[in-house]
Amino acid sequence: MKSIVYVVAALAAVGIMVAISATPDKAPEVEAAPASAVVATPEVMAEAGTMTLEVPEMHCQFACFPRVQETLEKSDAVSEVALVDQPDPNALTVKKVVVKYDAGFDVTSALAALQKEGFSSAQKVQ
Repeated sequence: MKSIVYVVAALAAVGIMVAISATPDKAPEVEAAPASAVVATPEVMAEAGTMTLEVPEMHCQFACFPRVQETLEKSDAVSEVALVDQPDPNALTVKKVVVKYDAGFDVTSALAALQKEGFSSAQKVQ
């Protein structure tokens, strides 16, 4: 009885190997998005003001927040970047910053700069 099971298992294994080797090696071609769909329209602020940016990848106030702050303050139009008040001063639970900016602040460029620093989900809070 065991020999019959072994023969069936061997035939199944051979069948699987044949099926795998018969599949095409070439992966299906994926159509690339047009370049115009990838480029974002710049959002430049006409007047000075403040805005809140949410930065979900910002995990701590000792390493991540300073990187976010430094990245945003590289723009001449940014005068201050502050972490929003936290309910627990020992933990970063509200992952948002308040940006104080002058006229000419380019939100799109700021978000792109954050993305380059590893904060890819950063977004303007409406």
